[in-house]
Amino acid sequence: MQIITTKKELQAMVEACKATGKTIGLVPTMGALHEGHASLVKRAVNENNVCFVSVFVNPTQFNNKEDLAKYPRNIQRDAELLETIGADFVFAPTPEEMYSEEEMNTTFDFDFAGLDKVMEGKMRPGHFNGVVQVVSRLFYLVQPDKAYFGEKDFQQLAIIHHMVEHSSMAGTFGNLQIIDCPIVREASGLALSSRNERLSEAEKKTALAISKTLFASLEWAKEEGATVADVQQRVIDSINAIEGLEVEYYEIVDQTSLLPTDTFDHAIGCVTVYCGPVRLIDNIKY
Repeated sequence: MQIITTKKELQAMVEACKATGKTIGLVPTMGALHEGHASLVKRAVNENNVCFVSVFVNPTQFNNKEDLAKYPRNIQRDAELLETIGADFVFAPTPEEMYSEEEMNTTFDFDFAGLDKVMEGKMRPGHFNGVVQVVSRLFYLVQPDKAYFGEKDFQQLAIIHHMVEHSSMAGTFGNLQIIDCPIVREASGLALSSRNERLSEAEKKTALAISKTLFASLEWAKEEGATVADVQQRVIDSINAIEGLEVEYYEIVDQTSLLPTDTFDHAIGCVTVYCGPVRLIDNIKY
């Protein structure tokens, strides 16, 4: 496995792969890798001739500088994991290598068709501008045949699909396929996340109430007379009743439009919860 730190070197490797007809899989990450990331990489390795993994904590998608500073980073450990599961190349640039000074300080302009106005977009203004900025840059550089993303960041995934399929960028990335990969959970049910590294052992146990409540809500939705509004509020109240947890939002929305829905058909419940100072996200499909 080879670690690449410059765009020039990356593009040379990509051109060499393309020249020999190799298919390329890309897994974009921000590092602090766990088994959830590993599941994406293993799939990319199995489904392509070559697997590229980016490890880049993207500053333009953080609207909270403190959150950016605290985001866990350990490239040596990440590289060791990636080598054991068969990744071919790791692209680990600095922010200065990835962006010009102007790009770093200018909001990336993109038409989200309203997908950025709800949930995470409402709570983290500018976040998805940064996501689209870095993901589109990676797509241009790596020219992958398939790119792999986890469903835990469901709104992000919906926006990336929009970017590739329906936006002004449609067609720019060739026949690129976006591959949706299921949430990977610990045996306890806790969704794997790089942010879990910031939780104490006691907080990890407390955080289990998030997934337990979401799974319980699947049964609540089946109760006679249950409405979306009732289930939504019951989830919020149940999580908030746990000491140490505070719901920022819980929205039950249509999986395609991300708009509020009054039916459980094709619906997904997306939650953000503070466990102490750590912001965790999860979701459940109805």
